[in-house]
Amino acid sequence: MITEVLTNPRILVVVPTYFEVDNIDGVLRAIRAALPSAHVLVIDDGSTDGTREVVMAVADKDSQVELVCRDRKAGLGDAYREGFTRGIADGMDLLVEIDADHSHDPAMLPALVSAACHGADVVIGSRYVPGGRIIGWSRSRLRLSRWGNRYAALALGLAVNDATSGFRVYRSSIVQTFGLEGVRASGYGFQVEMTYRAIRCGARVVEIPIEFRERASGESKMSRRIVVEAMALVTGWALRDLMTARRRRRMYIDAS
Repeated sequence: MITEVLTNPRILVVVPTYFEVDNIDGVLRAIRAALPSAHVLVIDDGSTDGTREVVMAVADKDSQVELVCRDRKAGLGDAYREGFTRGIADGMDLLVEIDADHSHDPAMLPALVSAACHGADVVIGSRYVPGGRIIGWSRSRLRLSRWGNRYAALALGLAVNDATSGFRVYRSSIVQTFGLEGVRASGYGFQVEMTYRAIRCGARVVEIPIEFRERASGESKMSRRIVVEAMALVTGWALRDLMTARRRRRMYIDAS
């Protein structure tokens, strides 16, 4: 299948926030410098630390920055679903994910966007391909992330090294193909589910090495619950695929 090369794409960068007052101003300015033509949508889940006020101050001076205020913490996946739904409705060509805590370097955005423009349906900023690395994590957290990715790849048959990365670009066309309505996971599970659904629809996935840095300010949103949820979802999807394959094999045998 020949994928259309995108020229002058309409780009939406979605930035979920929850208590990011120390980080969000610098992140927004760096995103706008890296992608001057992109629209930036900040989706805030009830921050009361001044995050919203900082974003509104930036938006007052920059019409390309927009704030969506939600009254409760609904999760990373839910924020991206809302942002992507808005982007598709507005006719955006590319949908970008990036964290608000400086873990992802906005200077890498042009490289990720370029790969999407030149044929990739999903571009992942990968920590686990040659040239990628993580700075500031403990050995235990690094092992957990590595083995979680290996398990997801093995269980689901994903030829992807970093299915949990939250720094990525989607062509809106592939998201529309598999649909956001059925995507239910949050946290790292959301990233895996989106990768899984895209690949099942025949998406071309490209991984570009990035340097991931542990946040310098604020608290990590990582929790044991998020890890358990992701592993449970991966196991469920893998078992479902196995049962589906067995049913199809029995139908084929019965038919013959």
